[in-house]
Amino acid sequence: MIKVAKFGGSSVANATQFQKVASIVKGDDARKFIVVSACGKEGEEDHKVTDLLYLCRAHMKYGVSYEEIFSMIEKKYYDIAETLKVNVDLKSHFDAIREKMDKNMNVDYLVSRGEYLSGILMAEYLDGVFIDAADVIAFDFDGQINMEESKERLLKKLEGVPGEKRVVIPGFYGSLPNGVIKVMSRGGSDITGAVLAGILDADVYENWTDVSGVLVANPTIVKNPKPIDRISYNELREMSYMGANVLHEEVIFPVKEKNIPINIRNTNAPEDKGTMIMENCDKYDEKDPPHFITGITGKQNYTVITVIKSHASSEEGFLRRILDVFDKYKIHIESIPASVDCFGFVVAHKQVESCLYEVCNAIKEKIKADEIRIATNISLVAVVGRGMAYKPGMSALVFAEFGKQNINIRMINQGSDEITIMVGVDDKDYEKAIRCIYERFISA
Repeated sequence: MIKVAKFGGSSVANATQFQKVASIVKGDDARKFIVVSACGKEGEEDHKVTDLLYLCRAHMKYGVSYEEIFSMIEKKYYDIAETLKVNVDLKSHFDAIREKMDKNMNVDYLVSRGEYLSGILMAEYLDGVFIDAADVIAFDFDGQINMEESKERLLKKLEGVPGEKRVVIPGFYGSLPNGVIKVMSRGGSDITGAVLAGILDADVYENWTDVSGVLVANPTIVKNPKPIDRISYNELREMSYMGANVLHEEVIFPVKEKNIPINIRNTNAPEDKGTMIMENCDKYDEKDPPHFITGITGKQNYTVITVIKSHASSEEGFLRRILDVFDKYKIHIESIPASVDCFGFVVAHKQVESCLYEVCNAIKEKIKADEIRIATNISLVAVVGRGMAYKPGMSALVFAEFGKQNINIRMINQGSDEITIMVGVDDKDYEKAIRCIYERFISA
């Protein structure tokens, strides 16, 4: 069995966390491939290493000394190395970084050094083999990961690695065809782990973090929400896209096509089984059916532009001409709820804040609309669950609960796969909406 185990920033925040990681890794011989993030925060007063590296770059840009900030980064890694008694020449690594910082270096190189240093220390502490992500994760010039090239690189690197050795690879970054370091979006170490799991045909991709799996709802909104035992790839994709932050939303793609399960685990509570993310949830559901609702999540601060025109549904190219306007202003559309002659366009308010009326006027001129309505301060609440498709009247039950709580529904949209009901409510009702659904359908 092969397990790829990724440990997030909170899991490598200090020497104590490194020790927990080592205990977890050594507790299962299948955990041969380890992915690590940069050191996270030890407490509320601490800072993530990646944030500090970005701050160093900002200081350099404006000609301000970065020494105090960089010294904080050095101290964090020196403290870990000293406590764990690992034999790593950190000074030479920091000297190499400083040398490039004195030149006009690539910012992606700088901000990737947190993962790089974590990987160097972890490999030594585990008596494993360090492989630089820049030598494995291959980006094309368009910024997309080249899976075939990455596979070829990794397998070549593994040729000389003894079978009993564990391999440690930093997350978050790779390299372009010309060798230049390229980082992923924040949280990208999750993607690194998924890519490696896909390449290696792993049996499980373990993602170790500071929570015991995916929770039904945001714990800052719902007190002590229940964890989710099992969730499908599609459900997780819906929840991640709509604001659930346990996993990077792009993680699913490298593992889904090979049906590799993702197991979300807690480094601080390794005995918890966590959440299993898999394609074939149905075979387990027969013995242990889930709630009809798997999770509740959402986002705030949206604007809905509603376009009304008689006989619009029979007008050729009607929708395309509207979309051309949004394309012109580079506005991403979140959702398009529609009826016969009425189309709603849901967009993040920050995207249209400076051009809202220009966009509306352009649409009106383009399609000779009868009316255009604007609704601001809208939140989207997503109710996600693979079991909802088999529960007659589920949408009606959700809407009825909103009615009982005096929550005004501003928009409704349901996907054809019937795993998500998306409801627009006023921002002021956002948290109330999530709590009332949780209390009615999960904790009741």
